[in-house]
Amino acid sequence: MGRSLHSARLARVGDDEAVSPKDRFLTVYGRKPVLEALADTGLEVDKVILADTARGPGATEIQRAAKAAGVPVQRASAHRVKVLAGNGKQDQGVLADVVAPRMRSLAAALEDRRPPARVLLLDGITTPANVGMILRTATAAGLEGVVVPRRGVAALDPLVVKASAGVAFRAPVLRCGSAREAAELLTEAGYSLYALGASAKTTLYNADLPQRAAFVLGAETAGVGEEVGELVTEWLSIPMPGDVESLNVSAAAAVLSFELVRRAVS
Repeated sequence: MGRSLHSARLARVGDDEAVSPKDRFLTVYGRKPVLEALADTGLEVDKVILADTARGPGATEIQRAAKAAGVPVQRASAHRVKVLAGNGKQDQGVLADVVAPRMRSLAAALEDRRPPARVLLLDGITTPANVGMILRTATAAGLEGVVVPRRGVAALDPLVVKASAGVAFRAPVLRCGSAREAAELLTEAGYSLYALGASAKTTLYNADLPQRAAFVLGAETAGVGEEVGELVTEWLSIPMPGDVESLNVSAAAAVLSFELVRRAVS
């Protein structure tokens, strides 16, 4: 695909996603997580949304904390809060939108004058703990992007934030609609696409990796999906001399991330 066509497609995707709050905020819900976010001076809370049915000491405490932090409180119906939180059982009638300064759309990142060199792409990872741990590991390793699609991957909610030990707020998250969409955009932007597979002959340690590379991490049980797999440039294995078939996806992400660190510093 020519550069002009590629840029036009990125512009269209970017226009569609630029207005999405999901490219700017992490939404936390429940009284304790919201109070913790308001109390953290290192975070910028955009707003708190409180259900119009929320009353009593809990609601009062949240309103006081928001006022002290200079954060506006909006009232909405209980149904609206549940829809925005995406969790009808645990929102407790309150949510907060926390600014994630390094989160943006994948399209915007690829249009940068200096796009990210190495990124991870999550495909079908639905366990929040794994997503959170991957975000923590990738951020610690200094990776410039973790592509977290809105569909097919665990939502960036308090469970993910907890698993990341709070690092999710500051992680270099790149958003897009689906893993297939991300794979297409990355390929068209000149990235080689790699995926981990136990039977691959080339190992992670001896692969000749280009400057621009994206690494697909597949679902906990099914692995990389077929739609993304057909775009993979090369499959890589992690040598495991012991009698273990595979690693948990977050453990594999850690091995991969710090192999990239080793290459960068060696």
